[in-house]
Amino acid sequence: MPSILPLYAALLGLLFFYLSVRTIGVRRRLQIGIGTGDSPEMLRAVRVHSNFAEYVPLVLVLVFLVESQGAPALLVHALGLCLLLGRCAHAYGVSQVKETFAFRITGMMLTFTALLGSCAFLLWRQAAHFAA
Repeated sequence: MPSILPLYAALLGLLFFYLSVRTIGVRRRLQIGIGTGDSPEMLRAVRVHSNFAEYVPLVLVLVFLVESQGAPALLVHALGLCLLLGRCAHAYGVSQVKETFAFRITGMMLTFTALLGSCAFLLWRQAAHFAA
């Protein structure tokens, strides 16, 4: 059976590329070479991009481990979808200078669901292995 995670990794990679190009565009438009130049828009673009880079690699590794432990396909899809939708919602919410916190909160809740769900599955698998 083919792996499921590469689909989500590729979609998240495209989202990261978009966020990178968007951040570069804001830098060019505002003529800010490094840092945020006290610009709320630049600060938000940098934080969206950085927050993505902080969470996604670890969660992708965890979901990879879940899949490699023989988790049901539905669980792997659920974890991947939570991460993808969470990162989209978070990026949209934080990108808005007049932010609607519902997007940020939803994005982090979905991201944390993927993170903690993966951890819970892996710990459950390890406990079952040691108990056997």
